[in-house]
Amino acid sequence: MIGCRKSTCQVLRIIATIVCLTATVVAKVPNPNYADALTKSILFFEGQRSGKLHSNQRATWRKDSALHDGADKGVDLVGGYYDAGDNIKFHFPMAFTTTMLAWSVEQFKNTMGSDLQHAMEAIRWSTDYFLKATNIPNVVFAQVGNAEADHNCWERPEDMDTPRTTFAVTAQAPGSEVSAEIAAALAAASVVFKPSDPAYSKLLANRAVQVFEFADKYRGSYNDSIGPWVCPFYCNYNGYNDELLWAAAWLLKATRKPIYWNYVKQNIINFKSDIESGLSEFGWDAKHAGINVLISKFVLDNPSNANPFLPYADTFVCSVLPESPTNTVRYTPGGLMYKAGICNMQNPTALSFLLLTYARYMKSRVIRCGNVDVTQKMLIRFARSQVNYILGRNPMNMSYMVGYGTKFPQRIHHRGSSLPSIDQYPEKIGCKEGTPYFLSESSNPNLHIGAVVGGPDIKDYFADSRLSSSQSEPATYVNAPLVGLLAYFKAHP
Repeated sequence: MIGCRKSTCQVLRIIATIVCLTATVVAKVPNPNYADALTKSILFFEGQRSGKLHSNQRATWRKDSALHDGADKGVDLVGGYYDAGDNIKFHFPMAFTTTMLAWSVEQFKNTMGSDLQHAMEAIRWSTDYFLKATNIPNVVFAQVGNAEADHNCWERPEDMDTPRTTFAVTAQAPGSEVSAEIAAALAAASVVFKPSDPAYSKLLANRAVQVFEFADKYRGSYNDSIGPWVCPFYCNYNGYNDELLWAAAWLLKATRKPIYWNYVKQNIINFKSDIESGLSEFGWDAKHAGINVLISKFVLDNPSNANPFLPYADTFVCSVLPESPTNTVRYTPGGLMYKAGICNMQNPTALSFLLLTYARYMKSRVIRCGNVDVTQKMLIRFARSQVNYILGRNPMNMSYMVGYGTKFPQRIHHRGSSLPSIDQYPEKIGCKEGTPYFLSESSNPNLHIGAVVGGPDIKDYFADSRLSSSQSEPATYVNAPLVGLLAYFKAHP
């Protein structure tokens, strides 16, 4: 600093201090162990299981629950998953979870190693359930449990005594979005099971065809059919056209039948306004970006069919990457993708999965975002940054996956995790008897390994409190795409 002015020296000292502090922060967080995180991200699903648990259940703090689901309608709806920290089975997000688990395995099974079998079991736990939920022609069961009553209690799923009411969509009271998403889940899973269990794969594909035809023939939103019970928890805010296209795209992949390509090609034009308005949207409610990335694999091999799918997929990329001049997504100062709402972490995992998948499809192709050229490496690097943030490379220096690393959320918004297990406390804990556990500042007694919580706020701050559900509640549809991301980075550390 010889010869510099006083002000310049002060600035340089500040810069040097920041560099040292940054180095110190980074030094505290070891390189991510993607293999460990992958194993735990799949284990999480065992803690979310409903129904009669298998003898090989690894999350042993969970026991059998909801063994009479469907009885009020004279059907067997035992099984499936609880979507988050409550005890309701919402089939719309459960189906999306299943689709994304299947896509994760379809894309990255070769790098999953011993975790592949557990991932396949996680998918089958769901598809077995959806085969039950779609067993009656022109009827699709869409939810089990009264959400209002459930959310008024804090009790273990093994103890719950709230109404297990069954809700269905029919030809007279349709629900195209939930039906089409279930069709997509069954079709995606059929792709995954085809090499190892072709008979089961065929069963899934045939049922997917039937459910899709029902969803397309009897069009309507389940908001209008069973809205008082699904809203405000999982209302459909983006219409059902995207789910119809999404299901058709998966049926194209599963069956290779031209009828589904024709459906997608013709209806992408009819649904143009819906697609264009949601090009950066992807999650349990909006499939717009996912449709174009999924179809991009098909059209990249058939360039004459590129429009409008590749332009739409490219626009999605440009709307997400922070270096793009047309970026529409907010980021925290620490670099996490952030969209206001409940459970933000679903956005970094789902959108990063799409970007990684599209990067692998596009190979050496370059995307032009204004004056910025976007390459495959840039997309992969961005996806890695989001995964690394989740695993601990963030301003809080903490992992947002329970059980991963040395610092992670201890008081997650999750009934089963926050209440003593039946092994610890065999007596029934009633609806309101669980409230003291909910209000307690003690750590959860059951470690829900692999659960990824909603995450920090826009300023990178995380309140480790089960009272803050938007930050501390995990969800299956957060973990499902993360499984694929972790499998890839495990093989490409």
